[in-house]
Amino acid sequence: MRQVAIYGKGGIGKSTTTQNTVAALSEMGKKVMVVGCDPKADSTRLLLHGLNQKTVLDTIRDEGEDIELDDIMRSGYGNTKCVESGGPEPGVGCAGRGIITSINMLENLGAYDDDLDYVFYDVLGDVVCGGFAMPIREGKAKEIYIVASGEMMAMYAANNICKGIRKYAIGDCETMR
Repeated sequence: MRQVAIYGKGGIGKSTTTQNTVAALSEMGKKVMVVGCDPKADSTRLLLHGLNQKTVLDTIRDEGEDIELDDIMRSGYGNTKCVESGGPEPGVGCAGRGIITSINMLENLGAYDDDLDYVFYDVLGDVVCGGFAMPIREGKAKEIYIVASGEMMAMYAANNICKGIRKYAIGDCETMR
Protein backbone atom coordinates (compact mmCIF):
# COMPACT_ATOMS: atom_id res chain seq x y z
CA MET A 1 0.00 0.00 0.00
CA ARG A 2 1.32 3.43 -0.97
CA GLN A 3 0.71 6.11 1.66
CA VAL A 4 0.88 9.63 0.27
CA ALA A 5 0.68 12.96 2.09
CA ILE A 6 -0.39 16.03 0.15
CA TYR A 7 0.60 19.28 1.88
CA GLY A 8 0.07 22.90 0.95
CA LYS A 9 -1.09 26.28 2.15
CA GLY A 10 -4.81 26.58 2.80
CA GLY A 11 -6.73 27.58 -0.31
CA ILE A 12 -3.96 26.56 -2.71
CA GLY A 13 -5.91 23.67 -4.27
CA LYS A 14 -4.45 20.64 -2.49
CA SER A 15 -7.85 19.15 -1.62
CA THR A 16 -9.06 19.52 -5.20
CA THR A 17 -5.79 18.06 -6.49
CA THR A 18 -5.99 15.16 -4.04
CA GLN A 19 -9.62 14.35 -4.81
CA ASN A 20 -9.08 14.45 -8.58
CA THR A 21 -6.03 12.20 -8.25
CA VAL A 22 -8.01 9.79 -6.07
CA ALA A 23 -10.93 9.79 -8.54
CA ALA A 24 -8.56 8.99 -11.42
CA LEU A 25 -6.93 6.16 -9.47
CA SER A 26 -10.34 4.71 -8.60
CA GLU A 27 -11.29 4.79 -12.28
CA MET A 28 -8.15 2.74 -12.91
CA GLY A 29 -9.51 0.11 -10.50
CA LYS A 30 -7.33 1.08 -7.53
CA LYS A 31 -8.64 0.83 -3.97
CA VAL A 32 -8.08 4.19 -2.31
CA MET A 33 -8.74 5.80 1.07
CA VAL A 34 -8.59 9.55 1.71
CA VAL A 35 -7.97 10.85 5.22
CA GLY A 36 -8.80 14.54 5.46
CA CYS A 37 -6.41 16.16 7.91
CA ASP A 38 -7.84 19.66 7.85
CA PRO A 39 -10.18 21.10 10.49
CA LYS A 40 -12.39 22.49 7.68
CA ALA A 41 -13.26 18.88 6.80
CA ASP A 42 -13.47 19.50 3.06
CA SER A 43 -10.98 16.91 1.84
CA THR A 44 -13.63 14.44 0.65
CA ARG A 45 -16.51 16.71 -0.36
CA LEU A 46 -16.04 16.29 -4.13
CA LEU A 47 -15.75 12.50 -3.76
CA LEU A 48 -18.98 12.53 -1.74
CA HIS A 49 -20.83 14.50 -4.44
CA GLY A 50 -20.78 17.74 -2.46
CA LEU A 51 -21.98 16.31 0.84
CA ASN A 52 -20.41 17.08 4.20
CA GLN A 53 -19.23 14.13 6.19
CA LYS A 54 -19.35 13.86 9.98
CA THR A 55 -15.79 14.01 11.25
CA VAL A 56 -13.98 11.56 13.48
CA LEU A 57 -13.66 14.15 16.26
CA ASP A 58 -17.36 15.13 16.05
CA THR A 59 -18.32 11.45 16.19
CA ILE A 60 -16.13 10.86 19.24
CA ARG A 61 -17.56 13.97 20.95
CA ASP A 62 -21.15 12.85 20.24
CA GLU A 63 -20.87 9.09 20.75
CA GLY A 64 -17.72 8.47 22.78
CA GLU A 65 -14.78 6.35 21.71
CA ASP A 66 -16.75 3.12 21.35
CA ILE A 67 -17.49 3.58 17.64
CA GLU A 68 -17.41 1.40 14.54
CA LEU A 69 -15.53 2.07 11.30
CA ASP A 70 -18.85 2.69 9.50
CA ASP A 71 -19.50 5.59 11.90
CA ILE A 72 -16.52 7.56 10.57
CA MET A 73 -15.94 6.26 7.02
CA ARG A 74 -18.11 6.91 3.97
CA SER A 75 -17.97 5.41 0.51
CA GLY A 76 -17.35 8.01 -2.17
CA TYR A 77 -16.85 8.26 -5.92
CA GLY A 78 -15.48 5.05 -7.42
CA ASN A 79 -15.95 3.28 -4.09
CA THR A 80 -13.21 5.35 -2.45
CA LYS A 81 -13.07 5.28 1.34
CA CYS A 82 -13.50 8.76 2.80
CA VAL A 83 -12.63 9.94 6.31
CA GLU A 84 -12.46 13.46 7.74
CA SER A 85 -10.47 14.04 10.93
CA GLY A 86 -12.07 17.37 11.75
CA GLY A 87 -10.89 19.62 14.52
CA PRO A 88 -11.64 20.73 18.03
CA GLU A 89 -14.44 23.06 18.95
CA PRO A 90 -13.38 26.61 18.06
CA GLY A 91 -11.08 28.07 20.68
CA VAL A 92 -10.63 24.74 22.45
CA GLY A 93 -7.93 22.16 21.85
CA CYS A 94 -5.45 21.40 19.12
CA ALA A 95 -6.38 20.59 15.51
CA GLY A 96 -3.13 18.68 15.04
CA ARG A 97 -4.09 16.41 17.93
CA GLY A 98 -7.23 15.54 15.95
CA ILE A 99 -5.10 14.12 13.15
CA ILE A 100 -3.24 11.92 15.60
CA THR A 101 -6.50 10.77 17.20
CA SER A 102 -8.08 10.03 13.81
CA ILE A 103 -5.21 8.04 12.37
CA ASN A 104 -4.86 6.03 15.58
CA MET A 105 -8.61 5.38 15.56
CA LEU A 106 -8.47 4.22 11.92
CA GLU A 107 -5.63 1.84 12.76
CA ASN A 108 -7.49 0.44 15.79
CA LEU A 109 -10.66 -0.10 13.72
CA GLY A 110 -8.80 -1.92 10.93
CA ALA A 111 -9.24 0.70 8.18
CA TYR A 112 -5.79 0.03 6.74
CA ASP A 113 -6.68 -3.31 5.21
CA ASP A 114 -4.58 -5.29 2.75
CA ASP A 115 -6.95 -4.49 -0.13
CA LEU A 116 -5.95 -0.82 -0.20
CA ASP A 117 -3.61 0.29 -2.96
CA TYR A 118 -3.31 3.90 -1.76
CA VAL A 119 -3.97 6.03 1.29
CA PHE A 120 -3.91 9.80 0.78
CA TYR A 121 -3.53 12.22 3.67
CA ASP A 122 -4.76 15.69 2.68
CA VAL A 123 -2.95 17.88 5.21
CA LEU A 124 -3.16 21.58 5.90
CA GLY A 125 0.39 22.83 5.46
CA ASP A 126 0.45 26.44 6.60
CA VAL A 127 0.23 25.55 10.28
CA VAL A 128 3.46 24.69 12.06
CA CYS A 129 1.78 22.57 14.75
CA GLY A 130 3.51 19.22 15.24
CA GLY A 131 0.23 17.32 14.91
CA PHE A 132 0.06 18.27 11.25
CA ALA A 133 3.43 16.57 10.77
CA MET A 134 1.99 13.28 12.07
CA PRO A 135 1.74 11.54 8.67
CA ILE A 136 5.47 12.26 8.23
CA ARG A 137 6.68 11.93 11.81
CA GLU A 138 4.98 8.61 12.49
CA GLY A 139 6.17 7.15 9.19
CA LYS A 140 2.65 6.82 7.78
CA ALA A 141 3.30 8.65 4.53
CA LYS A 142 6.18 7.35 2.44
CA GLU A 143 5.54 9.86 -0.33
CA ILE A 144 5.04 13.57 0.23
CA TYR A 145 3.85 16.09 -2.34
CA ILE A 146 3.52 19.82 -1.85
CA VAL A 147 0.98 21.86 -3.80
CA ALA A 148 2.12 25.47 -4.18
CA SER A 149 1.92 28.51 -6.40
CA GLY A 150 4.39 31.32 -6.98
CA GLU A 151 2.62 33.45 -4.36
CA MET A 152 4.88 34.34 -1.44
CA MET A 153 2.77 32.81 1.36
CA ALA A 154 2.45 29.54 -0.60
CA MET A 155 6.23 29.44 -1.01
CA TYR A 156 6.71 30.24 2.68
CA ALA A 157 4.38 27.37 3.65
CA ALA A 158 6.14 25.01 1.22
CA ASN A 159 9.50 25.94 2.75
CA ASN A 160 8.20 25.20 6.27
CA ILE A 161 6.80 21.87 5.10
CA CYS A 162 10.20 20.98 3.62
CA LYS A 163 11.84 21.81 6.95
CA GLY A 164 9.41 19.42 8.66
CA ILE A 165 10.15 16.71 6.10
CA ARG A 166 13.87 17.15 6.66
CA LYS A 167 13.40 16.93 10.43
CA TYR A 168 10.99 13.99 10.61
CA ALA A 169 11.43 11.92 7.49
CA ILE A 170 13.43 8.76 7.80
CA GLY A 171 16.59 8.82 5.71
CA ASP A 172 18.39 11.51 3.83
CA CYS A 173 16.16 14.14 2.20
CA GLU A 174 18.26 14.08 -0.95
CA THR A 175 17.25 10.47 -1.53
CA MET A 176 13.54 11.33 -1.16
CA ARG A 177 13.28 13.24 -4.45
